[in-house]
Amino acid sequence: MAGSPPDRPEASSATASPPAPDASLADAGGAYSHRGLTYPLGRTGPETGQVIALADGVGWARLPVPGSLKHINVWILEDEGGIALVDTGLNIAACREAWEALFSGPLAGKPITRILCTHFHPDHVGLAGWLTQRFDVSLWMTRDEWLFARMLLVDVRESPPREALAFWRAAGWDEGRIEAEAARGWGRFAEVVSPVPVSFVRIRDGENLRIGGRSWRVVIGNGHCPEHACLLDEEGGLLIAGDQVLPRITSNVSLGLSEPESDPLGDWLDSIARLRSLPEDLLVLPSHGEPFTGLHARLDALDHGHRDRLDALHKHLSEPRRAVDCFRILFGRQIDDNVYGLATGEALAHLRHLEVEGRARREISGGVYWYRRI
Repeated sequence: MAGSPPDRPEASSATASPPAPDASLADAGGAYSHRGLTYPLGRTGPETGQVIALADGVGWARLPVPGSLKHINVWILEDEGGIALVDTGLNIAACREAWEALFSGPLAGKPITRILCTHFHPDHVGLAGWLTQRFDVSLWMTRDEWLFARMLLVDVRESPPREALAFWRAAGWDEGRIEAEAARGWGRFAEVVSPVPVSFVRIRDGENLRIGGRSWRVVIGNGHCPEHACLLDEEGGLLIAGDQVLPRITSNVSLGLSEPESDPLGDWLDSIARLRSLPEDLLVLPSHGEPFTGLHARLDALDHGHRDRLDALHKHLSEPRRAVDCFRILFGRQIDDNVYGLATGEALAHLRHLEVEGRARREISGGVYWYRRI
């Protein structure tokens, strides 16, 4: 999922009136600027069952998502012989009902040609299987994202693997929290994701996808997930950014159980640097929030935010600390139980990056990781 504990949503000082159904970008009005970004359609989006036309052959719809995110944006692209869909929502009744409203409304009579997913997280791939089976079309994804989705879908157990227990203990979880988490079982990915197709069409970094009258170049980002696909129409000035660039929240960047010695925050910062090579004046189409311009300003803010927290964390490590001892420094607030795991992954990612930079060292005592600055 996109959101993570350090998300610090900007205060909204203006809200545009909702555009009319199927309104064009020029018709929508309500342009709004804040912190170097401009939202040409303001800070509202399509209602359930509505499509807003952003450009010729490019539509914007929304599906509901539980929790603070509230929605995921999905993109409807005119294709040869019909329309292609980008991202799918969770496999929950509310998302399926929202799709039904679209299929019986603005998308009625339009054949679906293919399903593209930016990455494997449940709000993006959750209904991919349902849609591909319903319309007998192919799923298009990067290989790493498809493999992760397939792996997580089948890894369902009554109790967590021993590696997970050790991972939580190393981060500083107390035994009561570990026992409570273990009691929930293992493999909840399958609860909100329909069966992922056993076959798919692989998309690669730098590849050009011809979708209708537009050419979309695949631009890969890392850190939030293994091989996140953004889609760039440079000629049309559009970037489908998924969770790689969000306007008001910072995507979760976590050190995970599957690759505990990796450096996901380093991958994320490297991706930000690569994305800065893209044109500044693109209309960015994010998975959460509203379309905006000001790509470089947003990338700079994301980069600065993480580096600022790394410096603060480095100071905090004047004494040995566990990951759970770093929440207040990183997030500035108490962490609720429902995001404790995300906060842990994010804290570990920052601590690991300090290790990789040579600014901290890790010592292990009784299975617990203690970090001290260098």
